[in-house]
Amino acid sequence: MKATSRPTTRLASWGQALAVYRDPRVLAILFLGFSEGLPLALTGATLNVWLREQGVSKTGIGLFALVTMPYALKFLWAPLIDRLRLPVVARLFGRRRGWALTAQAALIAALLGLGSTNPAADLWWTALCAVLVAFCSASQDIVVDAYRVEVLEERQQAAGAAVLVLGYRFGMMAAGAGALYIAEFHGWRAAYETMAALVLVGMATILLCPEPKAPPVNARERQIAEWLRARPHLSGRSGVVLAWLYGAVVAPFAQFMSRRGWIVILAFIASYKLGEVLAGVMSSPFYVDLGFSKAEIATVSKLFGLWATIAGGLLGGLLVGRVGVLRGLMIGGILQMVSNLGYVALAWTGNDVSMLAVTVAVENVCAGIATAAFVAYLSSLCDAAYTATQYALLSSLYKLGGDLFGASSGWLADRMDWVSFFLLSMAGSLPALCLLVWLMGLQRRSEAAVPAE
Repeated sequence: MKATSRPTTRLASWGQALAVYRDPRVLAILFLGFSEGLPLALTGATLNVWLREQGVSKTGIGLFALVTMPYALKFLWAPLIDRLRLPVVARLFGRRRGWALTAQAALIAALLGLGSTNPAADLWWTALCAVLVAFCSASQDIVVDAYRVEVLEERQQAAGAAVLVLGYRFGMMAAGAGALYIAEFHGWRAAYETMAALVLVGMATILLCPEPKAPPVNARERQIAEWLRARPHLSGRSGVVLAWLYGAVVAPFAQFMSRRGWIVILAFIASYKLGEVLAGVMSSPFYVDLGFSKAEIATVSKLFGLWATIAGGLLGGLLVGRVGVLRGLMIGGILQMVSNLGYVALAWTGNDVSMLAVTVAVENVCAGIATAAFVAYLSSLCDAAYTATQYALLSSLYKLGGDLFGASSGWLADRMDWVSFFLLSMAGSLPALCLLVWLMGLQRRSEAAVPAE
C-alpha cells in the first residue's frame, strides 16, 4: 500500500493549476475557512486583552490557555460526528451539512454567552463560556475539514488547502484587529455579538453548498457485519451497538494502521513544523529585545505578515497542484527551514524596520507554502469512509506536537544567544525532512510494484 492513500493529481500546466481556484466548490472553502478561523482569537489573544483590561492577573491569563484544549482533543468525539446522523437535521440537510449547521448554531450561542460575561466579577463563568466556544469551534473544524476533503476532487485538494488557509487568516484578522476596534468604540459585548453574527457567513455557505456523496461501506465493516450475522447471540440491539462502535471508533484507526510506514507518517506529521514552531513562539520576544515598538511589530509582523502568509498559501496550492504533494512538502519544508536565516540576519542587523519587513515577508511566504502542502498531505491520508475521524486525529497530533515543541522554546532561548537559537531552530526541521525522504522512497517503490500485481 502506498504511503498516502490518494496523492493529489498533478496538473499539466501552471495555467490549469490556477484555473482550479475558479471552481465554486473551491471558492466555498474560502468562506468555510473564514468561519473556522474566526473563533480562534476570541478564546486566545483577543480574549486576553479583555481579561487584562478587567484586571485579571498574568497568571490567570496564562491559565486561560487551557480553554483551547478542545482543539487538541477533538479526535475524541470526531467518531460521533463522522458516523452519527442527527435526527431531523440530517434528514433536512444531510449528514455533513446537518452537523456543520448544528455546530455553527451552537458556536453563535456560545459566543453570545461569552460576550455577556463579566471577567472582573465572575471569571469562572467567563472561563466556562470560553471552553464552550472552543468546543463548538473544534466541532465545526471536524465537520468542515471532512466536508472539504469529501466535496473536492483529488486535483482540487491542494487549491482547497490554500484557500482554506486564506479564509482562516481572514477569520483570524476579523476576530483579532476587527474585534479590538469594535471593543474600543462600542464595548466587548458588541464585539462578541458582531463576531457571532459573522459565523452566519459559514452557515450561509453550507446552505448554498451540496451534501457530499456518502462513502461506500468499508471492507472491514462488511467483514464485521458478516461476523456478527454468524453469531445469533449478538443479534438485535447489542449487535447494532457493536457494529456501530467498530465502524465509528475501531475501523478508522485500524484502516490507518494498515498502511506501510504508518508510524513514520505519524512521526513526520508531529515534527514537520518543529523548526517553524520553535522560531515562531520566540519571534515576538526577539523583536522586543531588538527594540522594535509595539506599533512596528503590529504593522510589520501582523498586518504585512498576514498578506505574506496568504500569498505563500496560494503559491503553495499552485506548487502542489503542479509537482504533487510529497515534492511540495519537500520544497515547502526546505523553504521554511532556510527562511529562519532571516532571523539570523535580523539579529546581526539590529533595529532596522526594513530588515524586519524582509524577514517577516520571507518567513511568512515560506511558511504559507509549507502549510498549504501540509494540509493537502493530511487530506490525502484520509480514507473516504472515515474522513472526519482521521483528519481530526492527524490535525490533533500536529497541534499536540507543536505545543510540546513550542513549550521548550523559551527554555532554549534563555540558554543561548539569538543567532544560536535560530540556527538551532533550522536544525529542528531536519528530522522531518529525513522522514519525508523515506516516505518519498516508499511511494516510489509502491508505484513501481503496481504493474507487477
